[in-house]
Parts: sequence; structure tokens; C-alpha cells
Amino acid sequence: MQAAIYGLAGTKLTADEASFFRDAHAAGYILFRRNIVDRLQLRRLTDSLREIEGHDEVPILIDQEGGRVARMRPPEWPAFPSGEAFDRLYRLAPSSAIEAARVNARALGLMLHEVGVNIDCLPMLDVRQPGANDIVGDRALGSEPMQVASLGKAILDGLASAGALGVIKHIPGHGRALADSHLELPVVDAGEEELAIDVEPFERLRDAAMGMTSHLLYTTWDAERPASQSPIVINDIIRQRIGFEGFLMSDDICMEALAGDHGQRAAACVHAGCDVALHCDGTLENMLLVANAVPDLSPEGSARLARAMATRFTPDDEMDFAEAVAKRDALLALV
Repeated sequence: MQAAIYGLAGTKLTADEASFFRDAHAAGYILFRRNIVDRLQLRRLTDSLREIEGHDEVPILIDQEGGRVARMRPPEWPAFPSGEAFDRLYRLAPSSAIEAARVNARALGLMLHEVGVNIDCLPMLDVRQPGANDIVGDRALGSEPMQVASLGKAILDGLASAGALGVIKHIPGHGRALADSHLELPVVDAGEEELAIDVEPFERLRDAAMGMTSHLLYTTWDAERPASQSPIVINDIIRQRIGFEGFLMSDDICMEALAGDHGQRAAACVHAGCDVALHCDGTLENMLLVANAVPDLSPEGSARLARAMATRFTPDDEMDFAEAVAKRDALLALV
């Protein structure tokens, strides 16, 4: 199994993609808006990925947060609120906000389960900071670490109740970025006392099955390399200080925060300690660069991925999609 997760170009696999994926035997796949039309098409697409891999437990990821980060959109699917909605409710009624976040995530998980997607890149545990770039902004669950962790745990629980895995992101914290890592490398000059605030939600949810790093350069920890490519940040901060033992993926290596071609970017992430490099642009030429640069998934990475996928189960019958949405809306109406 290759130490990479790949995106796709369109709404169905091309012959070239199918051939490449059969040879690559990727660790998983990630879907974007360009891959999605409706329920039937999306289910056929995810079924085709499982057919290539020859089993049902293929990791198929999506960024379905709600708000401005949503790949499955109206009119085919309903809109979901951003993290800020739960932040506002938490300041008024914490227990209601936690339940709203849980049932909202259950609805998301049920929606994904229907179309064969089993992993949502959520919750975002970045602590919102004043004056930072809007790349986090209203996506955040708040500006207080314990609140962020409490809402994040509710999201993980809600997804799990629907048979989906969550991914805590962006370890060790994206909230202080003054630039958009899609466009350039953000540099964070904060000291240990400030960074402890960013790290806290990840420490509290260190037992999550999956996590995603950030392409931020933290000068206090490693003044030369972004977190996703820094053995210091991955080993000393993420694995040891935070204590995260789950399956660790990079953020999208197609972002311009990273230097080098896509193969060089991917290899640097994996050699630094990420279990896999996440490659999202769906361009076969770039995927070939990655495939030629990254090693096989390490034995430790394979074990982490197997443990993560083993935590999934069939959705329980607590409440269906409509009931979960109705309960969320009633709770959010308290604000």
C-alpha cells in the first residue's frame, strides 16, 4: 500500500485513473466538488473505488464541514452550518451546543454513508485568534481551547454514530496563521505560552483515530520547515507532547505553502513522519510524481490505518437524518 491519498479528476474514473490506482494501491481517496453531481453518480463513483481495491473498507474522504467548506451542496443535499454557529450557542448554553454539534455531525455522517463516503475531514480544532487570516475564521468552533475540544469531541461522536470517521485538524493548530496556506507559507512566531493554547484541543482529543497536519512554519519549534515536513514538529510535538497515536496525514500537498514539485513535497511529508501525503488536485501527471517519490505505507502506518478503520461500525438507529437535522435546528434557534 502506497503512503499517499489521492484525489480524482472528474465525476467518474477514467481508464488511465483506474489503471494508475490499480498499480498504486493507494492508502485512500479524497473527493471534491468536481467529483460530485448527485446521489446516484456519487455512489457509483465510490463503488468503483471499492471495486478497484477489492474490498469495502477503502478509506474515502471528503471535506464536508458545513458553511463555506462543503463538497456536497444544495439542491441535491441541504446546507449545513459552519463551526461558528456552534460557537455562538456554546457561549449561551454549552450543553445545548454540544448536543447540536453531535446531532449535526450525525446528520453529516448519515448523508455520507448513503453515498459510500466513510471519512469526514472534521472536526477542525484550530483555536480562532483575532487578526488571523480568514482561512480559519467562521469555520472555527471557538476561541477557547476547552470549548473547541468539547465541541470537537461531540462531532467525532456524532460521526461515529453514523458509521463515519472524523479527522482532527490541523495539528498542531492553524488558528494563528496570518496567510492562506493555499497561496503561501504562513509563518507563526508565537512563543510556547501562546502555542500551548493552540495545542490544547489536540491534547484533549489525542485519542482520535485520524489527524491532519498543517503547512505552517512555527519558528519556536522549527524555523526551517513547515509542520507537515518537520520531523521535530511531527515527532516531538504531535507524537510526544500532544500524544497523538492515530493515523496522521499531511494537509493537501498541492497547496502553494510547500516548495518543490509534487513528488518532492509528498516525500518530504512522509519522511518527516506523516503516515501519508494527501494529494488532492486529481491531475494524473502530478499523481505519477507522487507515486514515484513516496514509499510504501510503513508497518506502523498500516497498523494505525487498520485500527482507525476498525473503529467504524454500522450506523445505529438513534435518529434518522431528518430527526437529527430537526433537533440541530431547534437547538441552534436558541441563539
